Amino acid sequence: MLGGPLVATRGPAQTLTTYGSPGLIDMPTAEVFPDGTLALTTANFENTSRNTLAFQFLPSVYGTFRYSFLRDFDSGVGLSRYDRSFDIHFQLREETARGPAIALGLRDFGGTGIYASEYLVATKHLAPSVSVTGGIGWGRLAGRGGQRNPLSVLDGRFDTRPDSNAGGIATTGQLDFGNWFRGDAAFFGGVKWDVNSRLTLTAEYSSDDYAPEAQRGLIDVRSPINLGATYRFDNGVSLGGSYLNGSTLALQLSYAFDPRKPKAPGGQGAAAPALLPKEQVALASWNLPGDGTSPDSQATAELRRNLKGQGLRLIGFSQNKHRTDVTVENLRYGAAAQAVGRTARVLANTLHPEIETFVITLAEDGVPITTITSQRDDLYALETDVDGAWRSLARSQITDAAPAISGQDQAAAFPAFTYRFAPYTQLSFFDPDEPLRYELGAQLEADFQPAPGLTFSSQLRQPVIGNLDNDTRPSNSVLPRVRSDWGRYAADSDLRLSHLTADYQWRPHEDVFARVTGGYLEQMFGGLSAEVLWFPVGSSLALGAELNYAKQRDFDSKLGFQDYDVMTGHASVYYKTRGDYHVQVDMGRYLAGDWGTTLTVDREFNNGFKVGAFATMTDVSSAEFGEGSFDKGIRIEVPVSWFTGKPSRRKVTQVIRPVLRDGGARLNVRNRLYETVRDNRGRELAAGWGRYAR
Repeated sequence: MLGGPLVATRGPAQTLTTYGSPGLIDMPTAEVFPDGTLALTTANFENTSRNTLAFQFLPSVYGTFRYSFLRDFDSGVGLSRYDRSFDIHFQLREETARGPAIALGLRDFGGTGIYASEYLVATKHLAPSVSVTGGIGWGRLAGRGGQRNPLSVLDGRFDTRPDSNAGGIATTGQLDFGNWFRGDAAFFGGVKWDVNSRLTLTAEYSSDDYAPEAQRGLIDVRSPINLGATYRFDNGVSLGGSYLNGSTLALQLSYAFDPRKPKAPGGQGAAAPALLPKEQVALASWNLPGDGTSPDSQATAELRRNLKGQGLRLIGFSQNKHRTDVTVENLRYGAAAQAVGRTARVLANTLHPEIETFVITLAEDGVPITTITSQRDDLYALETDVDGAWRSLARSQITDAAPAISGQDQAAAFPAFTYRFAPYTQLSFFDPDEPLRYELGAQLEADFQPAPGLTFSSQLRQPVIGNLDNDTRPSNSVLPRVRSDWGRYAADSDLRLSHLTADYQWRPHEDVFARVTGGYLEQMFGGLSAEVLWFPVGSSLALGAELNYAKQRDFDSKLGFQDYDVMTGHASVYYKTRGDYHVQVDMGRYLAGDWGTTLTVDREFNNGFKVGAFATMTDVSSAEFGEGSFDKGIRIEVPVSWFTGKPSRRKVTQVIRPVLRDGGARLNVRNRLYETVRDNRGRELAAGWGRYAR
């Protein structure tokens, strides 16, 4: 580029390593994904299969979870190895025209140590299509050409590296702080050439000599030079091939996408009703005196019908000369703001123009949550305003709802009965005997609401196909077996009563919500659960407390109980940071009687797509807990609308965790208050409803 820097910089990484992270072939680079990217990778060669999920949860930090299959790795006992590992990568400096990107990373920092390593790496573009990388690695990345650790000048302890798995399987899952950046260090590097926008060629000098695999005769290592090529398709899929160690061909398939961009284009649902001229609304038949019938009752019936057409249920309605109060339940929209916007438009197109003030209350299960007050004239004045969404917010008022439903329309809304018949899927991961267990079947759900706040709920499941019930490994837990007998619940039950509960929710005070639930609470436990939540309108902070009496159900998941019972409870702190991040801390007693804390961090995008991780530490020792040392996992929640483009409140949720253990186990109660209230309470409601009302 004439007249400017001689070196051009590039954007985010476009190639992934066999470890599923931005890099060369096996070696990392200092690059990162575009912020928010979720990537899935499978790489296969010789006796190894690596399957990785990576997520860019901060602009400069990504993490990966990997599940590897190493065939005949434990040849001494005739076993293959299923290995779980976690990585984290910090970009310390972005690339500029004058200097490289610099990053620091940890591989397999809490697993069995097969891939355990650390690195410091720099990447610089010599031209827009050519980049070079150089770095220094420790642990596995110091297997070839290892030299004395340069950090030894700071402390002699850096000269030696303890065995990361000296304690055997009982120590897996623990963070090996004492090993990081210790022992010999070695250099690695490589070059990457983007031939065009689709094809990338890569060459690297690898400091990984594959010693564990070579010692077992699983791979032939002849050369430190690896060569690779990657071809990218428009849909986010990449296909790669490489020649490793001078002897081995590897194939790799990756799929990277931005969760903020739905797979199906939005707007496939019905468009919001256009605002009708006030004169036309005034002359509508239901707003004119008729043949002796009440204009108010005609308008109410029309309002209920129009709201139902928009996926909203009218459960409260009253009005005077210039004001109307409506309470609605959102049955369709993932964003509560959209439900408010649609309600405002229906009110404007239905009620007589003399009604100037709209007071809209959102409710869940018949319990009022948040109230939005706006002026009818603002809807018309700001309909085509460039900044109408923010002006609508500025001219409206968002407050806590009254503790009870206003108006006299409850008789038409209650009792209410709903049901749903659909297939279900249940998955279990990382069983050493069967890494993926599944169950497919039919599910019937039914809910009956005789009055606001009171719900009777049930779920029946009939398994049809799967291997979830084939678990033959008995639990050897020294703790009360509150979760580790999960295989018996699958094997001993056929038609199962997943839950049968009575649930009552109410508002004891301003900004306070309460719930009591009793019955068969989940497949493994029944009992009684009580909860209270303090959650001010527009607040980033919420506080909650829950107390449960739980009794273990029979393995057939019908009506009987076993002898084990326990009191559990948690105090919870919920906090939404700026941006997309939600933090939750739960402190209390778990099902096995252990005491501890669960930390959950989620990143939730505006469309409802959520990626998060959790970890639970209790007073149960790692030896008592067993493999994995403590409970932890990754969870992904995807709105159905992300796939279909049509509005829906349904979500698909999957938790990726080791097989269920007894330590850190918590009762699974439906309709916990924070999940019920949050979507109708958060900042997104305040910031978004005006846009949907336009």
